[in-house]
Amino acid sequence: MIDGEFAAPAVGALADEVAAVLADRRDPGVQSFERVLGGVVSHSFRDRDALVAALGSLPREFRVKPHPQVGCIAGIVGAAVGPVRAAESWENAGAAGWLELCQHVALDYVAGARTAEVAARLRAGDPVPFLLSTPSGPTGAVAPYELVARLAEYERLGVRPGPADLGQALLRIGGPVDPDVVRTAEGLRTAEGARVADWLRQGGLPRPAWWRERETGVPERPSRRRGARTGRRILVGHEAIEGRGAFPRRFWSLFRKFEPHLSCPHWSLPDRRDAHTVATLPWHPETAAARLLTGVASAADQDGSGAPAFLEALAATDGPAGPAVHLAVAYGLASVPEQDREAAARALVLLASRGRLDGELLGRELTELVGLGTLKVPLLIESLRAAAAAPQGAGAVWAVLAGALPGLLAHTRPQVHGALLAVAADSARLSGARGELPEVTALAQRPGSSQLLMQARRLRDVLAGL
Repeated sequence: MIDGEFAAPAVGALADEVAAVLADRRDPGVQSFERVLGGVVSHSFRDRDALVAALGSLPREFRVKPHPQVGCIAGIVGAAVGPVRAAESWENAGAAGWLELCQHVALDYVAGARTAEVAARLRAGDPVPFLLSTPSGPTGAVAPYELVARLAEYERLGVRPGPADLGQALLRIGGPVDPDVVRTAEGLRTAEGARVADWLRQGGLPRPAWWRERETGVPERPSRRRGARTGRRILVGHEAIEGRGAFPRRFWSLFRKFEPHLSCPHWSLPDRRDAHTVATLPWHPETAAARLLTGVASAADQDGSGAPAFLEALAATDGPAGPAVHLAVAYGLASVPEQDREAAARALVLLASRGRLDGELLGRELTELVGLGTLKVPLLIESLRAAAAAPQGAGAVWAVLAGALPGLLAHTRPQVHGALLAVAADSARLSGARGELPEVTALAQRPGSSQLLMQARRLRDVLAGL
């Protein structure tokens, strides 16, 4: 039921991969994490004694705090090889005493509910043959036909699906659905089959209405005090999403109305802007981007920590890329950490190559953020230059600059205009762009031989086909 890159390896190979993940302590990536998680679950069902023999002696304590996903793997392994407590109930695992603290980490609550349920089920000696929510591909998406086939196997074996595992699987479904898959789900005898059929018919998780807003207050110079509102950021919120009652309580934060300026203690919680966050809801990258946009922006205007894997994962999904995704890329293109800028440049090119880039939208966002003083323009230019030099990147950069260039020239210091126009001329030439920008033409007609005027003339001539 689980094939390809996420299939459970043999128990010896699984032990080697678990040992490598625990020893490295860094983010193992979505594929390795899901393969290890699913492998431990699967081997617990097949032959628990063999799993205990293979994993029981692996060290699971850390002198240095590991990446959260590594700590999660250590906990899952401990539950799998520890003593069985058959009297304990695994249902509603982690719900007792749980308190929703922060709307920004709703997807962490979803992921945490699933892994808590898996661990509790392993401790109770009630494992499953495989997880319903194991991805079908690298973005985290679950193919509808695979979920239905997995449920059919659960039904054949008499295994009860875990509510959080099934809930995560449903959130990972999206895109076109074959009517035959819906009919197959309807043919299952369990209540979960009927629920999946209904979910597929409605097209998966509903898409909420979005809004875009600037932080309140007069734009000021950034404060190094985390959480300070400086009036320099643009954020995205969304209305409530229907249907939360069918999901476990810890999923409900995701369904609530998201208000980007609502005060919360999210700065005190673990920073989880990574590919795992996006893989929790792979058909809805807007939701992940909107809820974590404040942290992404901090890497540009407050020298906050970066999120390169998060930026690239947003671009790699198949879900619609709207204002939140484009804003995340905009902040990333001018982030202080170099890795973020490189990742944002790759994300820009990837969005364009998959037909998901709205160059006009991204250009408007960059222009407004530059006008607010949020983005460091030299860093932005550096990123655009790198993106333009990538295969198929010139077209992506020109799609952004074609509409943004007049505003960027108006909002930036003359000292950077030459470099900005040089990137524009290079991207226009490599992409074969044609047309005219009156602002550039006016610059090109001025007398003189400065770098600014030379680049303006070069861009003018490229657009004229000369």
